[in-house]
Amino acid sequence: MIVVKVEYTVLPEFVEENRNNIASFLQEMSILDNSEFQYTVFASADGLTFTHLSKYKNEHIQQQLLQLERFLFFQLRRDTVGLNANPVIEQLELVGGTSNFFALV
Repeated sequence: MIVVKVEYTVLPEFVEENRNNIASFLQEMSILDNSEFQYTVFASADGLTFTHLSKYKNEHIQQQLLQLERFLFFQLRRDTVGLNANPVIEQLELVGGTSNFFALV
């Protein structure tokens, strides 16, 4: 299993577009077989900081999702127009949890 956390802060004037772009790529992801991945996005209390937490069954499904048209558009807009600072990307190791995370472990 691959687990990735991405955290970034956007400029105040980009918040609404960022939320719309996130909704767009999540909608595109929702038509895929989600038994092989989970993708969630959180906004911090400041309203400017976003955290994406993604869990993938394997590298194949990860690459498939990262190449979706709406996801690539989201990244392009965020990285060229909206960022306040570079994203922090962290790969995490699953230690345990209360659910079976796709029966992958």
